[in-house]
Amino acid sequence: MSSQDIPEENLPVAQDTAHGTVDVADEKHPFADPGLPPHEHRIQDIDERAARRSERTVALLFTVSMLATIGFIASYVAIPVDKNVYIWTLGHISALNFALGVTLGIALFCIGAGAVHWARTLMSDVEVADERHPIEAAPEVRAKVLADFKQGAEESQLGRRKLIRNTMFGALALVPLSGVVLLRDLGPLPETKLRHTLWKKGTLLVNQNTDEPLRASDIAVGSLTFCKPEGLDEHDHGFQNEIAKAALMIIRLHPEDIKDKQELEWSHEGIVAYSKICTHVGCPISLYEQQTHHVLCPCHQSTFDLSDGGRVIFGPAGHALPQLRIGVNDEGYLEALGDFEEPVGPAFWERG
Repeated sequence: MSSQDIPEENLPVAQDTAHGTVDVADEKHPFADPGLPPHEHRIQDIDERAARRSERTVALLFTVSMLATIGFIASYVAIPVDKNVYIWTLGHISALNFALGVTLGIALFCIGAGAVHWARTLMSDVEVADERHPIEAAPEVRAKVLADFKQGAEESQLGRRKLIRNTMFGALALVPLSGVVLLRDLGPLPETKLRHTLWKKGTLLVNQNTDEPLRASDIAVGSLTFCKPEGLDEHDHGFQNEIAKAALMIIRLHPEDIKDKQELEWSHEGIVAYSKICTHVGCPISLYEQQTHHVLCPCHQSTFDLSDGGRVIFGPAGHALPQLRIGVNDEGYLEALGDFEEPVGPAFWERG
C-alpha cells in the first residue's frame, strides 16, 4: 500500500518547515534553495496495523535483550570456569567465556536494533529545515527548543506505545546488571583462600627436590633448603596454585645469631622456616648469603634478614617474610605447628 492509495483526509498533515527559502537566485542570494524533496509517508504512518506490528517487533527485541541479560547472569553463576566446549570453526574454547560473550552481545544488539527499528518505523521522519540562529539562547529560542522537545516527545509516541516504553525500560534496567555481576570478582570472593595454605599442625616438611621428609639432623648450619607440605605432588591438579602459597625455605642458624625473640621461639634448634614467596610481587626467593643471613629476591632485589624476623632491609617489598612455626614429631621429622599467621606473598587490599 502506498500513500497514493490513501484518501487525502487519512494522510498525516504535512508541516510547513521551510524558512526563508529562495526559489530564484539574485544578487543578495546567489544560490537558489532547491528546498526539500516531497515527503513520502511510510506504511506505518498510514496503516495502524503496520504500526502495531512494528511496535511488537521493537518490544520483542527489548524482551530478547532482557532474556539474554538474565542468561548472562545465569551463565556466570552456573558454568564452571574450567569447563571447555567444542564450537565448530572455533575449536575447544572456554564454555564460560563463550556463554558470556554470546549473551551479552545479544543483549546489547537487541537494544540497539530495537531503538533503530523504533526510530525508522514509528518516530516522525519528517525532515525539518531551520535557519541558523545566534549562539546565545534568547528567550524565543528557549521557548522554541522546549516546544520542539515537546513535539519530539509526542512524535516518538513513547506515551502512546506503552508496550515499547515498558519493555525498553526493562531492557535498559537489566543490562547494567551484567557489569554489576562482574564486580563480584573485585570483592572478597577469594574469601579466605589467600590467607591460608596447606600447612597445618602435624604436616611434615618435605624436601622439594627429593620428596623425602626432613629430619633436623639433615639441615646443616648455613644451608638453604626448599620445602613443600607433605602430600602435595607436582602432578596434582592445582599444584601451582598451592605451591605458590605454601613454598617454604628453611635455614639453620646458630641460635645465638637469631635476633628476634619470636623467631627464636618458632624455630627448632636454630632451624627457621620462612615463606619463599617475596612480599613485593610474589617472585620465588632463591638467593641466600650465608655470612649475613640475608636472602635476595632476584626479580627486584628485595632483601630480607632471616636472623631478624625476615624483615625488609632493602628493595620495594612492603613487609617482612611470614615465618612458619615448626617443631619435630616423635620420629624426629620436622613438622609444622600450624599455618602461617599472616597471608603470604604480596599485600592485597583487604589484607588485615
